[in-house]
This record gives sequence, C-alpha cells and structure tokens, in this order.
Amino acid sequence: MVVKSAYMARKAGTRDKSELKNSGFTPEEEIQAYSDMLLIRRFEEKAGQLYGMGFIGGFCHLYIGQEAVVVGLQMAQEEGDQVITSYRDHGHMLASGMDPKGVMAELTGRRGGYSKGKGGSMHMFSREKQFFGGHGIVGAQVPLGAGLAFADKYKNNGRVSFTYFGDGAANQGQVYETFNMASIWKLPVVFVIENNRYAMGTAAPRSTAMADQLGARGGAFGIPFEQVDGMDVHAVKEAGDRAVEHCRTGEGPYILEMMTYRYRGHSMSDPAKYRAKEEVQKMREEHDPIEQVKARIIKGNIASEDDLKKIDAEIRVIVTEAAEFAQGDPEPDVSELWTDIYVTA
Repeated sequence: MVVKSAYMARKAGTRDKSELKNSGFTPEEEIQAYSDMLLIRRFEEKAGQLYGMGFIGGFCHLYIGQEAVVVGLQMAQEEGDQVITSYRDHGHMLASGMDPKGVMAELTGRRGGYSKGKGGSMHMFSREKQFFGGHGIVGAQVPLGAGLAFADKYKNNGRVSFTYFGDGAANQGQVYETFNMASIWKLPVVFVIENNRYAMGTAAPRSTAMADQLGARGGAFGIPFEQVDGMDVHAVKEAGDRAVEHCRTGEGPYILEMMTYRYRGHSMSDPAKYRAKEEVQKMREEHDPIEQVKARIIKGNIASEDDLKKIDAEIRVIVTEAAEFAQGDPEPDVSELWTDIYVTA
C-alpha cells in the first residue's frame, strides 16, 4: 500500500529535485520511501503481536529489516508489472498496494482476507495489484515468475516480472532450470535474490558455496547480475532502474542480489539463537533502512523530526484499524472449503 500521509499532501512538489543532488530522489520520493517502509515495519510488528496473542495460526515470516528491497524495487516498477515471491511476503503485498485490512484479515483467517481466509500468511494473491503470491514451497515461485514473463513476451505488452526468492532457495535445482530457460528465451524477468544471510537456522556460508556471491551463478547462463546494498533504498531503486531497462528493451533476464538482513527469526517459531544479539543490534544501529532515509530527510531539511512523528502516527492508525478489522471480521463459512478449487470454462 502506498501511504499518502497528510504531511505528504502538504509537502508534495514544494522543493526542486536539484536540492537533493546526491540522492537521486525528489523530496516527495524520500518521504514516500520512508512512509512505505515504515508501514511495512509497523504492520509486521503488529502481526507479530497478533501471532503471540493467538490470532494468527500456522506459519508467519516477518519482513522486518528488509523493507528497503521491496520498496526500492516498487519505485522502479511500472503499472502492470508483476510481483511473485516466497513465504516472507507481507511487505511485498503492502508495497504492491494491497489493502492492509485485507492482508491482516487473511493472516487471521477471516472472510475479508485476500484469499477468503483460506490461504493465510504464505498464500494470498491479488490479480488487481498484479501480485501472484506468496508461495510456501521453497523456490517454487521462481519458475512461475518466469512463466509470467513468458506471457508478457508472448503478448508483447512491455511488462516485467519481478521474481523474488531467498538465499536458501538459491540452492534449489528448479532455480537453475528457470535461469536456463529465461536466458534462452530472453524473458523479461528480474530475479531478485533477497540474501538476508541466514537460511532457516543456518548462516549461509555454512550451507552454501560462495554465499556472498549468489547472483554470480547466473553467469553460467549468460545472465547479468548486480550485488546491491539491500539496506539502502536509494541503491535498490537505482539498480532496479537498470534491471528494468535491460528487460524492457528485450535483452532478457537480470539478477539483482540484495544484501539485506532480517532482524527477527526465520519464522515466529524461531528463537534465532544461532546468532549473537550484538550482531543484530549492530545492523539496527548502523544499517537500518528506515533510519537511513530518516537521517537524509532531516539532514536535507525535507521534514522535521516532528513531521516524521506525525507520519508514524498516521501509519500506526492504519495498522491498528487493520488489526481491529481482522479481529472483528467473521471466519469463512464451512462451505468455502469447496470453492475456488477448479476453474470452470
């Protein structure tokens, strides 16, 4: 969801882009990136609370710490471009413009959820917003993302498929089968590796060769790649622009390896005892994606600390309303067990 805060409405267009020569972002884009990342952060914090209270069952994988990746790439997209991702997907949904109420209702298994309460955290979709999941099987979304790109090329519609997967999924064989086909057919797909440095409970170097150069594996198939600071929304947006240009001009697939970091465990059931608290704290203090943008905004005199507090307050209201809606929405009727199973001609 793109947050249009009252503050943004007042400030939009009031300063020239040249005033931020070093950033590449207009003042409005700085505020937008801050707002969108903060919405994801506050939403995920609330989801974690609801899980602890028993309102969310099953699996729940939080995106806290990785917000710059999806927000920066969303800024590089055009209307009609598709997004498909793994089970750590709430942030991608919100960045795609899906309603926080519908997302939270799906997390709690309610009728108003995007999959009518039947998909939960890992399996919700929105054709309207060109969001094609949320997939619980590790790496399964990668060939599907290439399939979306194949349809785009067949239709010659100029669209691009953004296909996200993690460092753990990068070891799946279907990923490399997909790389091969995407390269042969020059499919307009941006493969986004969200390398958050830890698989389910293992540091990537313990299980993966060249764990800090996963994108280089695409070189075997002639796919260009970039390794990007995934904690910096500016760097993400700039790399995203280059990748999109490559795809839209018919040059085929592109790989972006986003070096990012998750602050929480792999899922809500993971106590994350395999890494030191000091490591997480160091990342929060020195590389937090939201704090980086906040510092630029204040230093550039785009907004004051009080202005940003107002944006935070507005976002907290949005998230609270989403939680209240989800908790009050009815559960699906038992008859829904038999719907949406087959497609009828």
